[in-house]
Amino acid sequence: MTQWQKQGLLFCVKKGLYILNEADRKINPSRLFIANQLLSPSYISTEYALSFYGLIPEKVEDITSITTKKTNLFQNAFGTFRYQHINVPVFIGFREVRDKTGLPFFIAGPEKAIVDFFYLHLSDFHRDDKDIFSFSYRFQNVSDLNKKRFKDFAKTFGNRKLLKIVNLFCEFIESRE
Repeated sequence: MTQWQKQGLLFCVKKGLYILNEADRKINPSRLFIANQLLSPSYISTEYALSFYGLIPEKVEDITSITTKKTNLFQNAFGTFRYQHINVPVFIGFREVRDKTGLPFFIAGPEKAIVDFFYLHLSDFHRDDKDIFSFSYRFQNVSDLNKKRFKDFAKTFGNRKLLKIVNLFCEFIESRE
C-alpha cells in the first residue's frame, strides 16, 4: 500500500481506507459520500447542509457531520471533514440522498440542520437577538421550512436555551412570509 501511495496509484482517505487515483477508478465518489464513509454512523449537517439547501448564500467547503461517536477531524486530498458528537436520542432527522454517481450519503433535513447548527453554536446566541439570523448568519429561503418540525427537533435535545432560539427563529421565519 505504501508503494502504491508513493506511485500515486492510491490515496489514503484515513487509516485503513483508500481510494484509487482518478485515472484508475471507474466511479468518482463525491465528498459527501466520502464524509459518510470516514466515520459511521454520521450524517452531513450544519453549515454544509445549510449551503446545500440554499439556506445561506455562502459556499461551504469543509463538510461538518454529526455522529454519535467522539468529535473528530480528518484532512486529506478530498478536503476537511469535521465530526461533531451528539447523543443517540437526537441522532435523527436525516435522510439518504444519492450523489451524481448514484452513491448514497446521509444528510440532515433542512430543519434538523438548522437545529444542529443552533445547538452546536449556543454560546453565539444572546437573548432576543433576531437580527443574528439575517445579518450574522444571513439565512435566506426560509419561508417553506416547517416550524413544527423545528420545535419537535429542538425538544428532543432537552435544552431550554435551544428551544428559545428555535422559537425566535420561527418568529424570524414568520416575519419573512
